[in-house]
Amino acid sequence: MLDFGLTGRKALVCASSKGLGFGCAEALARTGVNLVMCARGADRLAEAADVLRRKTGVEITEVACDITTPEGRAAVLEAAGTVDILVNNAGGPPAGDFRDWEREDWIKAIDANMLTAIELIKAVIDPMIKNKFGRIVNITSGAVKSPIPQLGLSNGARAGLTGFVAGLSRQVAIHNVTINNLLPGQYNTDRIEMLIDVRAKQEGKSNAEIRKSLESGNPTGRLGEIDEFGFACAYICSAHSGFLVGQNILVDGGNLNLTM
Repeated sequence: MLDFGLTGRKALVCASSKGLGFGCAEALARTGVNLVMCARGADRLAEAADVLRRKTGVEITEVACDITTPEGRAAVLEAAGTVDILVNNAGGPPAGDFRDWEREDWIKAIDANMLTAIELIKAVIDPMIKNKFGRIVNITSGAVKSPIPQLGLSNGARAGLTGFVAGLSRQVAIHNVTINNLLPGQYNTDRIEMLIDVRAKQEGKSNAEIRKSLESGNPTGRLGEIDEFGFACAYICSAHSGFLVGQNILVDGGNLNLTM
């Protein structure tokens, strides 16, 4: 049996009622990790938590909130207490043309996809250092390595977080606290459906045509599934992954061809 060494640990998994966040929560629960799950939609969150309780038997606390706000973070952190694992995740900003974005659009994107993660890291890092164990995973985007033109808000905010993590991760690794970024490619989530819809309108094609082009353009001939992404997250959080530090791990089916 594969033992991740995480039984009885506690994880805070953000935006975990669906999509990639749910995939990470499920994978961690399957390794015996108790969860604090948060999302904006209370009903969807309750359903997701109930599914994982029945599947895995782990303890789960749910907090319905907007994690990108100070009030939301305060509520989650109060409910969570000390955690061993933090999975940072927040919905990406809308696609569009940079000419149409005002300062407020940039601030919102940076708040959601850079500063929220940093604030949560700041809240949990010292107890992790004291306990000589911590795993922090930031769900960013494949766009960090290969920026997507229409996702300029996301490109900018997530690149900022990546730079911050590159420094901090190497400061705390001596304490068996690791920080890594997990970069998704294209997965079967609500997010990809939104991006497909945007492209279809821009190119005057059907959604089915755009989806087919995305699938055929990937070396695997398909889009990813959330359980595959979740397993990658659980591996990074493993007690045996203490030598994995400050990395940007791309899980995209080989779509981006990097030789180095």
